[in-house]
Amino acid sequence: MPGTDTLADLAKQALVIAKKARKHGKSLSGDNYYGNRLAALRADAINSFRQLTSRSAGDSAALAELVETTFSSSSDNKTRLEAVRELTVSLGTTWGQPSGVQPDSSDLFPLTILTQARRGYLVTVGRQMNGCFAAGWYDASAVMMRRLLEIAIIEAFEASGVSGKIKGPDGNYFQLSDLIAAALSEPKWSLSRNTKRYLPSLRDLAHQSAHGRYFTAHRDDLEKLQPACRVVIEEFLHHAKLL
Repeated sequence: MPGTDTLADLAKQALVIAKKARKHGKSLSGDNYYGNRLAALRADAINSFRQLTSRSAGDSAALAELVETTFSSSSDNKTRLEAVRELTVSLGTTWGQPSGVQPDSSDLFPLTILTQARRGYLVTVGRQMNGCFAAGWYDASAVMMRRLLEIAIIEAFEASGVSGKIKGPDGNYFQLSDLIAAALSEPKWSLSRNTKRYLPSLRDLAHQSAHGRYFTAHRDDLEKLQPACRVVIEEFLHHAKLL
């Protein structure tokens, strides 16, 4: 299939670029031909991934992680090679045949966006959040949503050079309520009206799922917050200069 063939070819090109960079002693994260070429391949790969016919949340998450590893400038040689091999197999089997599955609506947050952020831990947390939601583990999904939001806010503060504002005397980062309060009052950025409006709702559900003795989250609790989750986390990733 055209989309899978394109992605597989891009993965092979990434291996070649990594090999040549290693041969010439160049860093893939540096401002040089090899680093810039890998970044261009990464962008093409993300676009190709978006064009693939959707499968299940689990299949999509697994492929997103392989794409992240294959085109990451920080992947070592062995890890990249293993990722390319798994990617090739997955594209030729799971993703190689037409599917009648419509675009997956079970994801609370698009993993392709987290992949663009080039932080593997964001993809991992997002995959767990989406996977719990798809499996019907709604409290667990809300807790992982809380974790993803905390990370996104922390990344924004760190990128702006003001991370000290969200740390206690012990040097540890604040928990969610204090992170949100700090984010709302931070002059380094101007949060959108929607983000200001959505943050309390995301916080409240996360608290209830994590600490509510008698509270059990339901699917519609999370579905109502799906747009909020997308808007808020994506905005903080932009402030973190990851998108």
